[in-house]
Amino acid sequence: MRIAMLSPIAWSTPPKKYGPWEAMVSLLTEGLVKRGIDVTLFATADSHTSGKLHAVCPRPYEEDKNIHVKVYECLHISEVFERADEFDIIHNHFDYLPLTYSRLVDTPVVTTVHGISSRRILPVYKKYNNSTFYVSISDAYRCDELEYIATVHHGIDTGSFPFNESPEDYLLYISRIHRDKGTKEAIEVAKRTGMRLKIAGFIADPEYFENEVAPHIDSEQIIYEGHVSHQHKKDLLSHARALLHMINYEEAFGLGVVEALTCGTPVIAINKGAMPELIIDGETGFLVNGVEEAVDAVQKLGSISRKKCRESVEIRFSVERMVEDYIKVYETILEKYRREEKRPWGFYEILTEKPGYKVKRITVLPQEEISLQRHAHRQEHWYIVSGEGLVTKNTDQIRVFSGDSVDLGVKEIHRVKNTGGQNLVFIEIAQGDYLGEDDIERFEDKYGRA
Repeated sequence: MRIAMLSPIAWSTPPKKYGPWEAMVSLLTEGLVKRGIDVTLFATADSHTSGKLHAVCPRPYEEDKNIHVKVYECLHISEVFERADEFDIIHNHFDYLPLTYSRLVDTPVVTTVHGISSRRILPVYKKYNNSTFYVSISDAYRCDELEYIATVHHGIDTGSFPFNESPEDYLLYISRIHRDKGTKEAIEVAKRTGMRLKIAGFIADPEYFENEVAPHIDSEQIIYEGHVSHQHKKDLLSHARALLHMINYEEAFGLGVVEALTCGTPVIAINKGAMPELIIDGETGFLVNGVEEAVDAVQKLGSISRKKCRESVEIRFSVERMVEDYIKVYETILEKYRREEKRPWGFYEILTEKPGYKVKRITVLPQEEISLQRHAHRQEHWYIVSGEGLVTKNTDQIRVFSGDSVDLGVKEIHRVKNTGGQNLVFIEIAQGDYLGEDDIERFEDKYGRA
Protein backbone atom coordinates (compact mmCIF):
# COMPACT_ATOMS: atom_id res chain seq x y z
CA MET A 1 0.00 0.00 0.00
CA ARG A 2 1.41 3.40 -1.00
CA ILE A 3 0.04 6.42 0.86
CA ALA A 4 0.52 10.10 0.04
CA MET A 5 0.08 11.95 3.35
CA LEU A 6 -0.82 15.60 2.76
CA SER A 7 -0.06 17.68 5.85
CA PRO A 8 -0.74 21.38 6.41
CA ILE A 9 2.15 23.83 6.10
CA ALA A 10 1.17 26.31 8.83
CA TRP A 11 3.57 24.43 11.11
CA SER A 12 6.19 21.74 10.58
CA THR A 13 5.30 18.04 10.87
CA PRO A 14 5.65 17.25 13.72
CA PRO A 15 5.27 20.79 15.08
CA LYS A 16 7.94 22.35 17.27
CA LYS A 17 5.29 23.74 19.61
CA TYR A 18 1.68 24.27 18.54
CA GLY A 19 0.14 22.46 15.57
CA PRO A 20 -2.52 19.84 16.44
CA TRP A 21 -3.27 18.82 12.84
CA GLU A 22 0.41 18.46 12.03
CA ALA A 23 0.96 16.50 15.26
CA MET A 24 -1.71 13.99 14.28
CA VAL A 25 -0.30 13.64 10.76
CA SER A 26 3.13 12.89 12.18
CA LEU A 27 1.87 10.26 14.62
CA LEU A 28 -0.18 8.57 11.91
CA THR A 29 2.68 8.65 9.40
CA GLU A 30 5.19 7.17 11.82
CA GLY A 31 2.71 4.54 12.97
CA LEU A 32 1.97 3.46 9.39
CA VAL A 33 5.67 3.25 8.56
CA LYS A 34 6.18 0.99 11.58
CA ARG A 35 3.49 -1.27 10.12
CA GLY A 36 5.51 -1.56 6.91
CA ILE A 37 3.36 0.79 4.83
CA ASP A 38 5.03 2.98 2.20
CA VAL A 39 4.21 6.58 3.17
CA THR A 40 5.35 9.79 1.48
CA LEU A 41 4.80 12.80 3.72
CA PHE A 42 4.11 16.07 1.92
CA ALA A 43 4.97 18.77 4.46
CA THR A 44 7.35 21.68 5.09
CA ALA A 45 11.04 21.10 4.35
CA ASP A 46 11.96 21.33 8.06
CA SER A 47 9.63 18.43 8.88
CA HIS A 48 10.90 15.02 10.00
CA THR A 49 9.69 11.50 9.22
CA SER A 50 10.94 7.94 9.06
CA GLY A 51 9.00 7.68 5.80
CA LYS A 52 9.74 9.69 2.66
CA LEU A 53 9.58 13.47 2.95
CA HIS A 54 8.64 15.63 -0.02
CA ALA A 55 8.53 19.40 0.37
CA VAL A 56 8.18 22.55 -1.70
CA CYS A 57 7.55 24.96 1.18
CA PRO A 58 10.83 25.64 3.00
CA ARG A 59 9.40 26.67 6.37
CA PRO A 60 6.02 26.94 8.12
CA TYR A 61 4.24 30.13 7.12
CA GLU A 62 3.22 30.79 10.75
CA GLU A 63 6.92 30.96 11.64
CA ASP A 64 8.10 32.85 8.56
CA LYS A 65 5.82 35.72 7.59
CA ASN A 66 7.78 36.17 4.35
CA ILE A 67 6.23 32.94 3.07
CA HIS A 68 3.36 33.83 0.71
CA VAL A 69 0.62 31.58 2.07
CA LYS A 70 -1.54 31.15 -1.04
CA VAL A 71 1.42 30.66 -3.38
CA TYR A 72 2.90 27.87 -1.29
CA GLU A 73 -0.48 26.28 -0.57
CA CYS A 74 -1.01 26.00 -4.34
CA LEU A 75 2.49 24.62 -4.94
CA HIS A 76 2.21 22.21 -2.01
CA ILE A 77 -1.17 20.73 -2.96
CA SER A 78 -0.48 20.55 -6.70
CA GLU A 79 2.73 18.63 -6.00
CA VAL A 80 0.72 15.78 -4.47
CA PHE A 81 -1.86 15.56 -7.22
CA GLU A 82 0.68 15.79 -10.03
CA ARG A 83 2.23 12.62 -8.57
CA ALA A 84 -1.11 10.95 -7.81
CA ASP A 85 -0.47 7.90 -10.00
CA GLU A 86 2.46 6.95 -7.73
CA PHE A 87 0.08 6.26 -4.84
CA ASP A 88 -2.81 3.97 -3.96
CA ILE A 89 -4.47 6.57 -1.72
CA ILE A 90 -4.05 10.29 -1.07
CA HIS A 91 -4.81 11.10 2.58
CA ASN A 92 -5.71 14.78 2.84
CA HIS A 93 -5.30 16.66 6.15
CA PHE A 94 -5.31 20.05 4.43
CA ASP A 95 -9.00 20.91 4.77
CA TYR A 96 -11.19 21.67 1.73
CA LEU A 97 -8.84 23.09 -0.91
CA PRO A 98 -7.32 19.75 -2.07
CA LEU A 99 -10.83 18.42 -2.74
CA THR A 100 -10.98 20.68 -5.81
CA TYR A 101 -8.16 18.61 -7.35
CA SER A 102 -9.67 15.22 -6.51
CA ARG A 103 -11.70 14.64 -9.68
CA LEU A 104 -8.65 15.37 -11.85
CA VAL A 105 -6.93 12.13 -10.75
CA ASP A 106 -7.84 8.45 -10.59
CA THR A 107 -6.28 7.90 -7.15
CA PRO A 108 -8.90 7.85 -4.38
CA VAL A 109 -8.77 10.73 -1.89
CA VAL A 110 -9.73 10.45 1.77
CA THR A 111 -10.00 13.59 3.88
CA THR A 112 -9.82 13.72 7.65
CA VAL A 113 -12.14 16.58 8.57
CA HIS A 114 -10.20 18.11 11.46
CA GLY A 115 -12.57 21.06 11.68
CA ILE A 116 -15.04 23.08 9.66
CA SER A 117 -14.13 26.70 10.28
CA SER A 118 -17.32 28.11 8.76
CA ARG A 119 -20.44 26.96 6.95
CA ARG A 120 -19.17 29.04 4.04
CA ILE A 121 -16.70 26.27 3.14
CA LEU A 122 -19.39 23.56 3.11
CA PRO A 123 -20.20 23.96 -0.63
CA VAL A 124 -16.78 22.47 -1.42
CA TYR A 125 -17.27 19.50 0.90
CA LYS A 126 -20.78 18.94 -0.46
CA LYS A 127 -19.65 19.07 -4.10
CA TYR A 128 -17.18 16.21 -3.58
CA ASN A 129 -19.33 14.26 -1.12
CA ASN A 130 -19.98 11.39 -3.54
CA SER A 131 -16.57 11.22 -5.22
CA THR A 132 -14.20 11.29 -2.22
CA PHE A 133 -14.22 9.88 1.31
CA TYR A 134 -14.56 11.76 4.61
CA VAL A 135 -13.37 10.68 8.07
CA SER A 136 -14.69 12.47 11.16
CA ILE A 137 -12.53 12.80 14.28
CA SER A 138 -15.54 12.49 16.60
CA ASP A 139 -19.16 11.46 16.27
CA ALA A 140 -20.22 14.82 17.70
CA TYR A 141 -18.50 16.76 14.93
CA ARG A 142 -20.22 15.19 11.95
CA CYS A 143 -22.07 17.46 9.55
CA ASP A 144 -25.55 16.16 8.68
CA GLU A 145 -25.06 17.28 5.07
CA LEU A 146 -22.04 15.04 4.49
CA GLU A 147 -21.45 11.28 4.39
CA TYR A 148 -18.55 9.72 6.29
CA ILE A 149 -16.76 6.44 5.77
CA ALA A 150 -15.71 6.26 9.45
CA THR A 151 -15.03 8.09 12.70
CA VAL A 152 -11.43 7.77 13.84
CA HIS A 153 -10.54 9.34 17.18
CA HIS A 154 -7.06 10.78 17.42
CA GLY A 155 -4.39 8.72 19.13
CA ILE A 156 -1.28 9.80 20.98
CA ASP A 157 2.06 8.27 21.90
CA THR A 158 1.18 7.44 25.49
CA GLY A 159 4.74 6.35 26.27
CA SER A 160 6.08 9.85 25.62
CA PHE A 161 3.86 11.42 28.31
CA PRO A 162 4.99 11.00 31.95
CA PHE A 163 2.45 9.64 34.42
CA ASN A 164 2.44 11.47 37.75
CA GLU A 165 0.57 10.12 40.77
CA SER A 166 1.50 13.10 42.99
CA PRO A 167 0.66 16.43 41.29
CA GLU A 168 1.37 19.93 42.49
CA ASP A 169 -1.38 22.25 43.68
CA TYR A 170 -2.21 24.22 40.53
CA LEU A 171 -4.79 24.18 37.77
CA LEU A 172 -3.72 24.33 34.13
CA TYR A 173 -5.02 25.96 30.97
CA ILE A 174 -3.10 24.88 27.86
CA SER A 175 -4.32 25.80 24.40
CA ARG A 176 -4.31 28.71 22.00
CA ILE A 177 -5.48 31.82 23.82
CA HIS A 178 -8.80 32.67 22.27
CA ARG A 179 -12.37 33.38 23.34
CA ASP A 180 -13.47 30.01 21.91
CA LYS A 181 -11.09 28.19 24.23
CA GLY A 182 -12.39 29.86 27.40
CA THR A 183 -9.20 31.38 28.83
CA LYS A 184 -11.17 34.02 30.71
CA GLU A 185 -13.49 31.39 32.22
CA ALA A 186 -10.51 29.31 33.39
CA ILE A 187 -9.15 32.38 35.19
CA GLU A 188 -12.52 32.90 36.87
CA VAL A 189 -12.60 29.29 38.10
CA ALA A 190 -9.09 29.64 39.55
CA LYS A 191 -9.94 32.87 41.34
CA ARG A 192 -13.14 31.51 42.83
CA THR A 193 -11.37 28.39 44.12
CA GLY A 194 -8.30 30.29 45.32
CA MET A 195 -5.99 28.00 43.34
CA ARG A 196 -3.08 28.93 41.16
CA LEU A 197 -3.63 28.77 37.40
CA LYS A 198 -0.84 28.27 34.89
CA ILE A 199 -1.69 29.37 31.36
CA ALA A 200 0.27 28.10 28.36
CA GLY A 201 -0.33 28.65 24.67
CA PHE A 202 0.21 31.03 21.81
CA ILE A 203 -1.87 34.21 21.62
CA ALA A 204 -4.33 33.60 18.79
CA ASP A 205 -6.40 36.71 19.57
CA PRO A 206 -4.20 39.61 20.78
CA GLU A 207 -7.16 41.88 21.56
CA TYR A 208 -8.83 39.18 23.67
CA PHE A 209 -5.55 38.57 25.47
CA GLU A 210 -4.99 42.25 26.24
CA ASN A 211 -8.54 42.90 27.45
CA GLU A 212 -9.62 39.65 29.11
CA VAL A 213 -6.46 37.78 30.11
CA ALA A 214 -3.46 40.06 30.65
CA PRO A 215 -5.10 42.21 33.38
CA HIS A 216 -5.38 39.11 35.59
CA ILE A 217 -1.80 37.88 35.15
CA ASP A 218 0.11 38.59 38.36
CA SER A 219 2.76 35.82 38.13
CA GLU A 220 1.63 34.59 41.54
CA GLN A 221 -1.89 33.18 41.29
CA ILE A 222 -2.40 33.66 37.53
CA ILE A 223 0.80 32.78 35.67
CA TYR A 224 1.38 32.98 31.91
CA GLU A 225 4.00 30.45 30.81
CA GLY A 226 4.03 31.59 27.17
CA HIS A 227 4.05 29.46 24.02
CA VAL A 228 5.80 26.44 25.48
CA SER A 229 7.86 23.62 23.99
CA HIS A 230 6.58 20.05 23.89
CA GLN A 231 8.75 19.06 26.85
CA HIS A 232 7.59 21.99 28.95
CA LYS A 233 3.98 21.20 28.00
CA LYS A 234 4.38 17.62 29.21
CA ASP A 235 5.86 18.81 32.49
CA LEU A 236 2.98 21.22 33.02
CA LEU A 237 0.39 18.56 32.19
CA SER A 238 1.86 15.88 34.44
CA HIS A 239 2.23 18.14 37.50
CA ALA A 240 -1.17 19.85 37.24
CA ARG A 241 -3.96 19.09 39.70
CA ALA A 242 -6.42 19.31 36.81
CA LEU A 243 -6.78 20.71 33.32
CA LEU A 244 -9.47 23.36 32.80
CA HIS A 245 -11.04 23.14 29.35
CA MET A 246 -13.75 25.82 29.47
CA ILE A 247 -14.55 25.90 25.75
CA ASN A 248 -17.20 28.17 24.25
CA TYR A 249 -17.76 26.25 21.03
CA GLU A 250 -18.50 22.76 19.72
CA GLU A 251 -14.95 21.44 19.66
CA ALA A 252 -14.24 18.70 17.13
CA PHE A 253 -11.88 16.74 19.37
CA GLY A 254 -9.59 18.17 22.06
CA LEU A 255 -6.07 16.81 21.83
CA GLY A 256 -4.95 18.61 25.00
CA VAL A 257 -7.67 16.79 26.93
CA VAL A 258 -6.33 13.39 25.93
CA GLU A 259 -2.73 14.45 26.61
CA ALA A 260 -3.69 15.56 30.12
CA LEU A 261 -5.46 12.28 30.85
CA THR A 262 -2.39 10.38 29.65
CA CYS A 263 -0.37 12.09 32.37
CA GLY A 264 -3.01 11.07 34.91
CA THR A 265 -4.39 14.59 35.10
CA PRO A 266 -8.20 14.77 35.27
CA VAL A 267 -10.03 17.27 33.08
CA ILE A 268 -12.84 19.65 33.93
CA ALA A 269 -14.48 20.56 30.62
CA ILE A 270 -17.56 22.31 29.33
CA ASN A 271 -19.96 19.67 28.05
CA LYS A 272 -19.76 20.63 24.38
CA GLY A 273 -18.65 19.00 21.15
CA ALA A 274 -16.56 15.86 21.53
CA MET A 275 -15.99 16.21 25.29
CA PRO A 276 -18.41 13.34 26.23
CA GLU A 277 -16.46 11.07 23.86
CA LEU A 278 -13.16 11.90 25.60
CA ILE A 279 -14.04 12.28 29.28
CA ILE A 280 -15.81 9.67 31.40
CA ASP A 281 -17.79 11.95 33.71
CA GLY A 282 -16.97 11.27 37.35
CA GLU A 283 -14.16 8.82 36.48
CA THR A 284 -11.58 10.71 34.42
CA GLY A 285 -12.88 14.21 35.03
CA PHE A 286 -16.07 16.23 35.04
CA LEU A 287 -18.37 17.52 32.32
CA VAL A 288 -19.80 20.86 33.42
CA ASN A 289 -22.13 23.51 32.03
CA GLY A 290 -20.42 26.64 33.29
CA VAL A 291 -18.07 28.29 35.76
CA GLU A 292 -20.27 27.53 38.79
CA GLU A 293 -20.26 23.78 38.12
CA ALA A 294 -16.53 23.88 37.32
CA VAL A 295 -15.85 25.44 40.73
CA ASP A 296 -17.80 22.63 42.38
CA ALA A 297 -15.90 20.06 40.30
CA VAL A 298 -12.54 21.37 41.57
CA GLN A 299 -13.68 20.46 45.08
CA LYS A 300 -14.36 16.87 43.94
CA LEU A 301 -11.01 16.20 42.24
CA GLY A 302 -9.95 13.94 45.10
CA SER A 303 -12.49 11.36 43.93
CA ILE A 304 -10.71 10.89 40.59
CA SER A 305 -8.12 8.13 40.19
CA ARG A 306 -5.19 9.45 38.19
CA LYS A 307 -4.30 5.87 37.31
CA LYS A 308 -7.72 5.36 35.71
CA CYS A 309 -7.20 8.54 33.68
CA ARG A 310 -4.03 7.07 32.21
CA GLU A 311 -5.56 3.64 31.63
CA SER A 312 -8.53 5.11 29.76
CA VAL A 313 -6.20 6.68 27.21
CA GLU A 314 -4.10 3.55 26.80
CA ILE A 315 -7.27 1.64 25.93
CA ARG A 316 -9.12 4.22 23.85
CA PHE A 317 -6.66 6.75 22.41
CA SER A 318 -3.35 5.04 21.63
CA VAL A 319 -1.47 5.64 18.37
CA GLU A 320 -1.70 1.94 17.64
CA ARG A 321 -5.50 2.03 17.79
CA MET A 322 -5.63 5.10 15.54
CA VAL A 323 -3.26 3.54 12.99
CA GLU A 324 -5.26 0.31 12.93
CA ASP A 325 -8.49 2.26 12.38
CA TYR A 326 -6.99 4.16 9.45
CA ILE A 327 -5.63 1.00 7.87
CA LYS A 328 -9.18 -0.37 7.94
CA VAL A 329 -10.38 2.84 6.25
CA TYR A 330 -7.73 2.47 3.53
CA GLU A 331 -8.63 -1.17 2.97
CA THR A 332 -12.33 -0.31 2.70
CA ILE A 333 -11.58 2.40 0.12
CA LEU A 334 -9.33 0.15 -1.94
CA GLU A 335 -11.97 -2.55 -1.88
CA LYS A 336 -14.49 -0.06 -3.25
CA TYR A 337 -12.03 0.85 -6.00
CA ARG A 338 -11.08 -2.75 -6.77
CA ARG A 339 -11.93 -3.51 -10.39
CA GLU A 340 -13.25 -7.03 -10.42
CA GLU A 341 -13.33 -8.26 -14.00
CA LYS A 342 -15.10 -11.62 -13.69
CA ARG A 343 -18.82 -12.01 -13.13
CA PRO A 344 -21.12 -15.08 -13.33
CA TRP A 345 -22.46 -13.87 -16.68
CA GLY A 346 -19.08 -13.01 -18.22
CA PHE A 347 -16.45 -10.36 -17.72
CA TYR A 348 -15.55 -6.74 -18.40
CA GLU A 349 -12.57 -4.48 -18.93
CA ILE A 350 -12.36 -0.84 -17.90
CA LEU A 351 -11.00 1.01 -20.93
CA THR A 352 -10.81 4.43 -19.28
CA GLU A 353 -12.10 6.16 -16.19
CA LYS A 354 -12.02 9.89 -15.55
CA PRO A 355 -14.01 12.19 -13.26
CA GLY A 356 -17.61 12.09 -14.49
CA TYR A 357 -17.37 9.15 -16.89
CA LYS A 358 -16.22 5.54 -17.24
CA VAL A 359 -15.90 3.36 -20.37
CA LYS A 360 -16.09 -0.46 -20.21
CA ARG A 361 -15.90 -3.28 -22.74
CA ILE A 362 -18.45 -5.84 -21.51
CA THR A 363 -18.70 -9.47 -22.63
CA VAL A 364 -21.82 -11.54 -21.84
CA LEU A 365 -21.44 -15.27 -22.36
CA PRO A 366 -23.94 -17.20 -24.56
CA GLN A 367 -27.39 -17.54 -22.94
CA GLU A 368 -26.27 -15.60 -19.87
CA GLU A 369 -27.68 -12.30 -18.62
CA ILE A 370 -26.91 -9.47 -16.23
CA SER A 371 -29.33 -8.83 -13.36
CA LEU A 372 -32.44 -6.69 -13.69
CA GLN A 373 -31.14 -3.50 -12.12
CA ARG A 374 -31.00 0.28 -11.98
CA HIS A 375 -28.49 2.97 -10.96
CA ALA A 376 -29.12 6.00 -8.78
CA HIS A 377 -26.19 8.15 -9.91
CA ARG A 378 -25.36 7.39 -13.51
CA GLN A 379 -26.78 7.09 -17.01
CA GLU A 380 -25.40 4.66 -19.59
CA HIS A 381 -24.99 4.36 -23.35
CA TRP A 382 -24.52 0.84 -24.76
CA TYR A 383 -23.03 0.23 -28.23
CA ILE A 384 -23.19 -3.38 -29.49
CA VAL A 385 -19.86 -4.50 -30.99
CA SER A 386 -20.72 -8.12 -31.79
CA GLY A 387 -23.29 -10.81 -31.04
CA GLU A 388 -27.02 -10.50 -30.43
CA GLY A 389 -29.12 -9.92 -27.37
CA LEU A 390 -32.33 -8.78 -25.76
CA VAL A 391 -32.30 -5.55 -23.77
CA THR A 392 -34.95 -4.86 -21.14
CA LYS A 393 -35.57 -1.13 -20.66
CA ASN A 394 -38.34 -0.54 -18.12
CA THR A 395 -41.33 -2.34 -19.75
CA ASP A 396 -39.81 -2.47 -23.27
CA GLN A 397 -37.97 -5.42 -24.82
CA ILE A 398 -35.41 -4.38 -27.46
CA ARG A 399 -33.61 -6.80 -29.81
CA VAL A 400 -30.03 -5.67 -30.45
CA PHE A 401 -27.36 -6.71 -32.97
CA SER A 402 -23.91 -5.49 -33.98
CA GLY A 403 -23.99 -1.71 -34.61
CA ASP A 404 -27.10 -1.05 -32.48
CA SER A 405 -27.09 1.22 -29.44
CA VAL A 406 -29.33 1.78 -26.41
CA ASP A 407 -29.50 4.75 -24.02
CA LEU A 408 -30.41 4.13 -20.36
CA GLY A 409 -31.31 7.03 -18.08
CA VAL A 410 -30.67 7.39 -14.36
CA LYS A 411 -32.95 5.01 -12.39
CA GLU A 412 -34.25 3.27 -15.52
CA ILE A 413 -34.67 -0.46 -14.86
CA HIS A 414 -32.66 -2.54 -17.35
CA ARG A 415 -30.77 -5.70 -18.21
CA VAL A 416 -29.32 -7.47 -21.24
CA LYS A 417 -29.41 -11.17 -22.15
CA ASN A 418 -27.18 -12.86 -24.71
CA THR A 419 -29.69 -14.71 -26.91
CA GLY A 420 -27.13 -16.08 -29.37
CA GLY A 421 -24.50 -18.78 -29.48
CA GLN A 422 -21.52 -16.40 -29.53
CA ASN A 423 -20.28 -13.86 -26.98
CA LEU A 424 -22.27 -10.62 -26.83
CA VAL A 425 -19.78 -7.74 -26.68
CA PHE A 426 -20.74 -4.11 -26.12
CA ILE A 427 -19.18 -0.84 -25.05
CA GLU A 428 -20.74 0.84 -22.04
CA ILE A 429 -20.23 4.59 -21.47
CA ALA A 430 -21.38 5.59 -17.99
CA GLN A 431 -21.77 9.23 -16.96
CA GLY A 432 -22.69 10.63 -13.54
CA ASP A 433 -21.57 12.05 -10.23
CA TYR A 434 -20.71 8.60 -8.82
CA LEU A 435 -19.47 5.66 -10.90
CA GLY A 436 -18.67 3.08 -8.24
CA GLU A 437 -19.58 -0.55 -8.81
CA ASP A 438 -21.77 -0.45 -5.70
CA ASP A 439 -24.21 1.99 -7.35
CA ILE A 440 -26.55 -0.82 -8.26
CA GLU A 441 -29.98 -1.94 -7.09
CA ARG A 442 -30.87 -5.47 -8.24
CA PHE A 443 -34.47 -6.61 -8.64
CA GLU A 444 -33.96 -10.05 -10.24
CA ASP A 445 -30.79 -12.08 -10.63
CA LYS A 446 -30.37 -15.70 -11.76
CA TYR A 447 -27.14 -15.94 -9.76
CA GLY A 448 -28.76 -15.13 -6.39
CA ARG A 449 -27.38 -11.61 -5.98
CA ALA A 450 -30.68 -9.71 -5.85
